[in-house]
Amino acid sequence: MRATTAVAAVGAFAHTVASASVQAKNFIYVVPDGYGQSSQTMARDLKSLVDSGNPASRPGEIPPLAADELVVGLVRTYAANNLITDSAASGTAFAAGYKSNNGMIGVIPDGRPVGSILEAAKVAGMRTGLVVTSTINHATPAVYAAHTDSRGNLDTIAEHEVGYNHPLGAVVDILLGGGRCSFYPQDHDDSCRSDDLDLWAYAEEQNFTIARNREEFDSLDQGLGGARLPILGLFNDGDLRYEIDRRVTQDEPSLIEMAETALNTLHRATHCKDKGFFIMIEASRIDHAGHANDPAAHAADTLMYNDLLNYLRGWIDEHPDTVMMSAADHECGGLTLNGFNPLPLNGSSHSGEHLQQLWRGRPSSADPRQFLVSELLPLSGVRNPTEAEINTLLSASNVGSELVSLLSSRAGVNWSTGGHTASDITLFAYAASNQINALKADLAGNHENTELPRYIEEVLGLDMDAVTQVLQAAAEEDEAWLGKRGIDVRDEHIHSH
Repeated sequence: MRATTAVAAVGAFAHTVASASVQAKNFIYVVPDGYGQSSQTMARDLKSLVDSGNPASRPGEIPPLAADELVVGLVRTYAANNLITDSAASGTAFAAGYKSNNGMIGVIPDGRPVGSILEAAKVAGMRTGLVVTSTINHATPAVYAAHTDSRGNLDTIAEHEVGYNHPLGAVVDILLGGGRCSFYPQDHDDSCRSDDLDLWAYAEEQNFTIARNREEFDSLDQGLGGARLPILGLFNDGDLRYEIDRRVTQDEPSLIEMAETALNTLHRATHCKDKGFFIMIEASRIDHAGHANDPAAHAADTLMYNDLLNYLRGWIDEHPDTVMMSAADHECGGLTLNGFNPLPLNGSSHSGEHLQQLWRGRPSSADPRQFLVSELLPLSGVRNPTEAEINTLLSASNVGSELVSLLSSRAGVNWSTGGHTASDITLFAYAASNQINALKADLAGNHENTELPRYIEEVLGLDMDAVTQVLQAAAEEDEAWLGKRGIDVRDEHIHSH
């Protein structure tokens, strides 16, 4: 099948919105992965009660967070093969405008690649960026710059993101997040690759500016220094820390710090040129905390997302040629608030994941009960445990998970699942004062997730279908670049992160 025919054949999966009345030079798209309306309520109420000092039984007035002031509509999330989507299928919809099957990255159900909004921006001469708190080759960032039939093909995804074996070459100018291990060859002590390819060396050969730790990130000077594009900055072998843990250690950049650096760098590269930039920023670990049913970590990363939106709103006010849109790929955890009092969450200084690491790494000479009572419980936020609760913790296979379960119970935070749900999610947007009303009018209502990149396409004057034709022609000639076929796909809505 020729590429042009292939594009027509998948047209039934695509949806378009009404003509955009907004035009922009730059576009920022933000994904709060796994975020739902209850996530916002919990974070808003917690912040208000902590800031005011009021008990939950007398909350008084609860002021809005940034996201509350940017609501414009709703988005439907289902995948092509399941009413409950994973991040790969929803990401493909967000990035390329096509429904796909759970687990598939930048391809439609029959395995053919489809062009993303980021790739279309790069082909058109724009600058591009991906900024995440997950691994950079996780499903959401992957769909913007990679094409493979399984999100499990992490090696292939990492290759595509730096332009290795990608038909279009390097399409991303700034990559910031976690996932260092996928770029080391397999004989490296920190590698998680299954082959000998050294993507760090390849990136250096392609003149990427490299940053692999906090000090090297700081040398980027918030994007205001002399760091050249492209930039590959990865600051953990796995995901970056939960915000609740990161703000204690300060050994990794925050989401806002990375976003600020990326935006300043992209602006410096484009402000005096006709072509602007497209960037996707993901608050990734909201989702991971939902999978873990960890209320304090979920709230902390949700508050960071709101802080990010507030920062972006101010940035756009200073750069009115930029538009921002934001929507989660799905809700995670089935979060409900019943008998709700979020104040106990304020006593937690670490995630359950971190607490479990401390438990596993406790000194062999330490008395388990004493270590639990004196070390873990004060960090967890679980106050005044009963003897029965202590005994349950000591016998638990995962003490961190049991601690966050107890904390959820004390706060009246209830989880119906360790996976995703089919709930619609909220659409947020912002533009400068001369365009904000038109943007709200364009995006009001309930949308298919496939409509969002088509809207961005129209705002920026891009052509994703032309990119799809190129990619499908390349796949017809030789599909080896799409990576291994038939790898087992983890259904993210069924299994915990």
